[in-house]
Amino acid sequence: MKTNKSPLKTIVIITLAVVVLIVALVMIVNSNSETGEGDSLVKQPPTEGQPTLGDSDAPVTVVEFGDFKCPSCKLWGDNFFPQLIEDYVDTGKVQFAYINVLFHGEESKLGSLAAESVYKQNPEVYWDFHKGIYDKQAGGHDTEWLTMETILEVADGISGIDTEQLESDVKNNTEIDEVNKDTELVTEFNVELTPTIMVNNIMIEDPFDYDAIANAIESELEGN
Repeated sequence: MKTNKSPLKTIVIITLAVVVLIVALVMIVNSNSETGEGDSLVKQPPTEGQPTLGDSDAPVTVVEFGDFKCPSCKLWGDNFFPQLIEDYVDTGKVQFAYINVLFHGEESKLGSLAAESVYKQNPEVYWDFHKGIYDKQAGGHDTEWLTMETILEVADGISGIDTEQLESDVKNNTEIDEVNKDTELVTEFNVELTPTIMVNNIMIEDPFDYDAIANAIESELEGN
C-alpha cells in the first residue's frame, strides 16, 4: 500500500534541525565569551628563533604580539607580565615568547631591529633590554622617543651588550629578516591590536583580563 509523506512534516523536521544547530552554536559562542577566550585557531604561533622565557618543554606556550611604541603593551608588561612569570613560567608550566609588531612605523621598526640584534648578540640579556626600552616609553603613539640615542642609552646600561656592534647592526638592517618574519606572523594570525595574547592556539579576547589568560592556561594544562 502506497503512503504519501506530508511536505509540511518534512519542513517541520528540517526547521527543528536548523534550530538545534543554531542553539548549539550560540552555546559554544557564549561559553567562549564567559571564559574570556577568543577564537581557537588551527595552530599556534611558532616560537623557533623568537625570544623566550621558561622551559622549552613546558606544556603550554603563551605568545605576546607587542609593539615597543604601544602604551598598552607597556601597561600590560608592567601589570600582568610579572604575574604571568611568577604563576606559570617560573613554575615550568608555560614558555613565554614575544613577537614584534610594527604598527607605529619607523620607530617600531627601529626598536624591533635593535631588540633582534641584542637577542642575536646575547640572548641572556635580551629581556633586560626589552624592559629597558619599554621603561623609556614616553607620551602616546605620536610622541617621538624611540631613537638610536635611546637604544644606545638603554644598551649602555646593560652588561653584555656591544653597543658599537648594536649600532652597526641597526643602521645596516642586519636583523631585518627576523623583523620581517615577525611581520609575516602578524599577518598570518590576523593580529589587529597590541598587545595580542595567545595561549597555545587560543587568542585571548581581552589581554587585560588576567583571569581569562589563567583560565585558558589551566584548560590547556588539563588537556595535556
